[in-house]
Amino acid sequence: MAASYIEAGVAVKAGMRVLGFMTGTSLDAVDMAILETDGEMIAAFGPVGERKLDASVRSLVEAATRAALDWPWGADRPAEFAPAAAAVARAHLEAAQDFLAELGPAAGWIDLVGAHGQTVLHQPPGPARRFGRTVQLLDAQALADGLGRPVAYDFRTLDVAAGGQGAPLAPVYHAALTGRAGLEPPVAVLNLGGVGNVTLMRRDGGLEAYDTGPANGMIDLWVQSRTGERCDWDGVLARAGRVDEIALSGYLAHSYFAGRGPRSLDRYDFSLDGVAHLSLADGAATLTAFAAQAVRIGLDALSERPREVIVCGGGRRNPTLMAAIADHAGLPVRAAEAVGWRGDAIEAEAFAFLAARTVRGLPLSFPGTTGVPRPMAGGRILRPQA
Repeated sequence: MAASYIEAGVAVKAGMRVLGFMTGTSLDAVDMAILETDGEMIAAFGPVGERKLDASVRSLVEAATRAALDWPWGADRPAEFAPAAAAVARAHLEAAQDFLAELGPAAGWIDLVGAHGQTVLHQPPGPARRFGRTVQLLDAQALADGLGRPVAYDFRTLDVAAGGQGAPLAPVYHAALTGRAGLEPPVAVLNLGGVGNVTLMRRDGGLEAYDTGPANGMIDLWVQSRTGERCDWDGVLARAGRVDEIALSGYLAHSYFAGRGPRSLDRYDFSLDGVAHLSLADGAATLTAFAAQAVRIGLDALSERPREVIVCGGGRRNPTLMAAIADHAGLPVRAAEAVGWRGDAIEAEAFAFLAARTVRGLPLSFPGTTGVPRPMAGGRILRPQA
């Protein structure tokens, strides 16, 4: 079991001021958010910020990702992991130093840091394997030393070791958010990152969650493969294209969509082969329709029909994708900002919240969210050595 906050030599407070970090698979930026929380309730929302990742960091992470995809089970970790982990830590440290310096006294005292790290591999358990593996790269000791604060990290490993999916982990934070906002259950929170995931807050207070399917990730990879852009800005390409129904049907026939209950995906579990013959615009339109239909299937598989769907993550900025989801969902669909949330910061806030839960030994994952046999604590804590 990972060391507790008390064992790490820092007293637990009823409410901690936590700096949370998140970097998504889009490799766009380091997102930061300060949250005042005890890991159960949200006392206050602090400042948020971001710093774009530079090309050198992206290059090292992309090399580590390629190595991860070719990494045989049981083999030593690829050599590409260490330099990427160091680069990710430097990017986090530089982002935080600039962020906190700009805030000055408004930053306040930071008790703890929660850092997810950069995912380069996620292979959940399934029919072919009882246990999965997941890799989030981060030199957490370097980050703790640089910031002079304890760092909570490695939130997924214990869940996967217990036979869980290791994802999604944000549902317990989604529950805190919806409760604070006074949203009446059943209500769903949909995160549109590289992969989409949905959380249902049920009437009985229980949680259900799983990955819906590819979201921004395949669209981004498609655009990157054909242009110098990193994504389909504002869904312009998809809006100009035509959906190839045969290609769409082929994607939707994947066995993943026949599943029920907790399940998760890697960004690379689906290939672009199905749209390789299409024009840039038609491919973008087809992949956008695929992401929306995957959400529809995911919502239909929930045990209760939610009253509404609140959308966070970068995909909420794509009006073509949002319109397609609203068309298919048959439910009210609102962006996070419509309920007063900070849509770009929710995942960073979530890992601040999970850091507070880690130091208190509270569960991060649940049978209904990752498929673990019982509610499970997780995460690890590192203290500064310098």
